[in-house]
Amino acid sequence: EIFREGDPVKGIYFVYSGIVKVHKHWDDKKDLVVRFAKAGDMFGYRGLGNEKIYPVSTTAIDTTTVCYIDLAFFDVTLQVNHPLTYKLMQFFANELQDAEKRMRNLVHMEVKGRIAETLLLLKQNFGLKEDGSIAIELSRQDIASYAGTTYETLFRTMQGLIKNKVLKVKGKKIFILKEPVLKKLNEPQM
Repeated sequence: EIFREGDPVKGIYFVYSGIVKVHKHWDDKKDLVVRFAKAGDMFGYRGLGNEKIYPVSTTAIDTTTVCYIDLAFFDVTLQVNHPLTYKLMQFFANELQDAEKRMRNLVHMEVKGRIAETLLLLKQNFGLKEDGSIAIELSRQDIASYAGTTYETLFRTMQGLIKNKVLKVKGKKIFILKEPVLKKLNEPQM
């Protein structure tokens, strides 16, 4: 872990290389994955409010190098570097829109649609490897947590998608064979 939910905020981080899982503890046994931060992404900013406490935990999920920026230095930099402040405001607005969309989907979308959305988001955010697999290899539990479902439900749903040749799975590698089918599952249900 890089920091834990409830730790005092001392600074923010940028991912230089690797992948960081940003997650919220739900109860003793469950986490909700908020997002995955990749090279160039920032994390730790969720604790910048009045409380100055990290509301999430972060864990490197592979070999990862991060850049730490002390909170006092960050504050001073924002006060004098207006283009950076503007870019961060845009970043925060996009993050808020993404979070609101995910929250809406968790409430209104069926599980199969949330799993389809998760796989499409992972492909969009991380791309594909040369072999055609999604360029992030996650445990099934992390995928389930990101989709807002249980491991068992994810497993059953993925088995159905594999049986219907929508997906192919080799270990932690996931290949999307029929992206239009996943996109159709991801459409809002009326």
